[in-house]
Parts: sequence; structure tokens; C-alpha cells
Amino acid sequence: MQHHTLVPREIVPREAWLEARRALLAREKEYTRLRDAVAAERRALPWVRIDKPYRFDTPGGATDLGGLFRGRGQLIVYHFMLAPGWEAGCTGCSFGADHFDGMLPHLENHDVSFVAVSRAALPEIERYRQRMGWRFPWVSSHNSDFNSDFHVSFTPEQLNSGAVFYNFDATPSDRAHDELHGVSVFARDAEGSVFHTYSAYARGTEDMLTTFLMMDLTPKGRDEAGGTMNWVRRHDEYAAPPPAACCRG
Repeated sequence: MQHHTLVPREIVPREAWLEARRALLAREKEYTRLRDAVAAERRALPWVRIDKPYRFDTPGGATDLGGLFRGRGQLIVYHFMLAPGWEAGCTGCSFGADHFDGMLPHLENHDVSFVAVSRAALPEIERYRQRMGWRFPWVSSHNSDFNSDFHVSFTPEQLNSGAVFYNFDATPSDRAHDELHGVSVFARDAEGSVFHTYSAYARGTEDMLTTFLMMDLTPKGRDEAGGTMNWVRRHDEYAAPPPAACCRG
């Protein structure tokens, strides 16, 4: 991305700036209260029992969904777009994954395990993880219905049907891919039963991207005049030519 000197907006005395800033602060406080209220509604959602025996390949061997909790009571799964045969993971998912490692110790000490799940075989996942230098847990759902049941992987027949079920609604096939991203949350009770409590897709996962939140503080913001996330690249590709359009919705 090219860097330019910014053209100043309206220049005002400090007192006028403080008046405008206090007005914005009132709006920010409204947003904070609304965000807290929505978070409470999210926590109050009903749960769905998971009875299907999903299997995952991990560096430590095969496990089921309960095993991904690693002894904790809550689990966040990031549906990472990396299908069998892909040379690299989705650019947008890779941007998101750059945020994961730092949060792991904090989540894990708050009874939350985190794992990324992809359809690619485990050796393909490990090869890409090593390239990117990530440490977060990442497992394969290869030969499992997990991705399709949580509406992030689609067959050619589904894509040719004109629409797929994504983000809780019919999404036209021309806006979909065989892989899409999302986040799902699970809980486990004292007996070991696993429950699905929440999922989010498309821009519903955006709060995980703290880089965006920092950019939103700046005068240029995300600077996406050419399209959503059009500037994002894998972190080892910023010196290369611009990538194809990002796959995030």
C-alpha cells in the first residue's frame, strides 16, 4: 500500500475540538452499552446438544469434539478456510490468525480453549502453520461432516444450486465459495456432554480482528475504498503484488 501525507480536515481551536469530541464520546458510550447488552443476549442463547461423533486429526492423534476442550469447560472453534490441496490458507483467515497466539494464555486461564479447524489434511495444515509461524492449536476435520454441518464448506452440487445456507440465510452461490469462514462456540457439562452455544459468520467475526479496531481510531480508518479488506495480505506477502480479492464476506 502506498503511503501519503494526509490532507487535514477542518482545523478548529482546541475548545471546539473538545466540544466535538465530547459529543462523539456520548455516542461511544451508547455503543458500549449496546455492545454489553448484545453480549448478554448472546450468553443467554439456548444450547443445542451435540450427539454426532465428529472426529478430528490432531498432532497428538485422533480425537472427538470433547477432546478439543482439553479439560476446559468452553471451546471456541475458528473455521479456517484451508481445503485439501490448497497451497495456502485464505488471506482473510490468515489475517485473522495473526491475532490468535497472543490471546491464548488469557483465554486458557479463563476456562476457554481455542482451536482452528480446517478440512485440509493435517500435514497440509502443519506445512502452512510452519510457513506462517503460528502456535495456536489447529486440527483437521478431513473426512468429517463437521464443516458441512456448521455451514462453512459446500459441495459443487450445493454451489450449483444457486444458493447455499451461510450466515443463517440463503447466500447466492456467486457470493459463496467451497470454503467460507466463521466461529463457533461450544460448552461442556460435568458429565462430558457437549453443546453448541453460538456461531457467527462473515462480518460477525470481526471483533476478533483487533488490527481493525486500532485502524478505526485513525483518520484514514481501514482505507478500503477499493473493496472490503482489499489491502490485506498474508503477513509474509506485503512486499509482493496485491493478492486476488479477499474471500471474507
